[in-house]
Amino acid sequence: MTAALEVIEAPAAAIEGRSPLVLAVARLRKDRVAMISLAVIVLIVLMAIFAPVFASITGHPPNEQYRDIGLTPDGLPKGPNGTFWLGTDDLGRDILVRIAYGARVSLLVGVLATAITVAIGVVLGLAAGFLGGIVDTILARLIDVVLSVPFLLVAIALVSVTGPSLTVTVCVIGFFSWASVARIVRGQVLSLREREFVEAARSLGAGDTRIMFVDVLPNVLAPVIVYTTLLIPVVIVTQATLSFLGLGLPPPTADWGGMISASQNYYTTAWWFIFFPGIALLVTTLAFNLFGDGVRDAFDPRADRLR
Repeated sequence: MTAALEVIEAPAAAIEGRSPLVLAVARLRKDRVAMISLAVIVLIVLMAIFAPVFASITGHPPNEQYRDIGLTPDGLPKGPNGTFWLGTDDLGRDILVRIAYGARVSLLVGVLATAITVAIGVVLGLAAGFLGGIVDTILARLIDVVLSVPFLLVAIALVSVTGPSLTVTVCVIGFFSWASVARIVRGQVLSLREREFVEAARSLGAGDTRIMFVDVLPNVLAPVIVYTTLLIPVVIVTQATLSFLGLGLPPPTADWGGMISASQNYYTTAWWFIFFPGIALLVTTLAFNLFGDGVRDAFDPRADRLR
């Protein structure tokens, strides 16, 4: 009798339900392009973390100017050599070390500004979509206003008053980027607030705040995660653009956008000066974009149907 029960229970024990997150991770692990992109992102993060190691190995601090050995007799940057592996910039500084330190700035701004953007966008999008009525009307008009504001003009005006800094850069990017996240979340919540599980939670006495953050929010996390992975490279490029225009971090802070801006007058005589910072920015944004595409496909429920 015991053996018969074990035979009957064995198939039931073998059945295991998998959540949408587990299924998405399984699909993502099968995406070779996404996994390669993730490996590149990890390498970039390690380069940023161990930037002081690069400075220690080469013996060149990021802001140290080697005008005697880092510049030619004509005062031009020196190309890649045994002393400066990726060459020097217009002040005789080591480009390799400055690229490693510049990765810190790009990743820090990308993560912080994206976190602020997503946090504000999710909260306001939830409130607008779930509460509806006058709240939805006000927040929807606020979203339209923020999306219509000329971002660069406001950034230039703000930096001219406060001066360039990391805090200003993060706050400016975060404030002018949340509206798109809020619009996506609002659209998702509008389609969820009349669902049966919401009505069931309300009938059990749950308040609006609990329903929004406990019952509705988990159901909109998938598009939020996808949008977050795609937003990080946009923020990195935006920060590099501000630095290129002189609105980013003040010199001599190592910054990819600032390095590209400083190399404009040397692209015909010192190709490495613009090439290596540009490649670093290109590889980083491309890796994040490809990984974001993989995350989007992994969370797309139609992926299995297409296969």
